[in-house]
Parts: sequence; structure tokens; C-alpha cells
Amino acid sequence: MTNEGTADRVIRVAIGLALLSLTVVGPHTPWGWVGLVPLATGLLGFCPLYRLIGISTCKVQAK
Repeated sequence: MTNEGTADRVIRVAIGLALLSLTVVGPHTPWGWVGLVPLATGLLGFCPLYRLIGISTCKVQAK
């Protein structure tokens, strides 16, 4: 079950990778590991917070 649209997923992966880069090339801060959350949700296409709130950025498919 996915609740993230394509643009949302791309943005999450980009932000996740940018935050993770802080652990390697940036100021070497452990806060960069927070990037795993948007990276994982972007790759999986599912955000638990969206489900709790009842939000979905997926396009509605016409039947």
C-alpha cells in the first residue's frame, strides 16, 4: 500500500541522501542519520504519519 506520489517520493529520497551525506562528508554530525527516515519512506512509498493523519499524495485512479 502506497500513500506517496512520485514527486513526494523523489523529494524524500533527495532529502534523505542529503542528510545522510552529513555523516560522511559534511560536519560529520550524527544528526545525519535522521536522513534514514525520509530515505526509507521515499523508497517504500509509504509514510506511517500520512496514514495516521489520513493524507495521500498518490494520484486517484479513475475506475
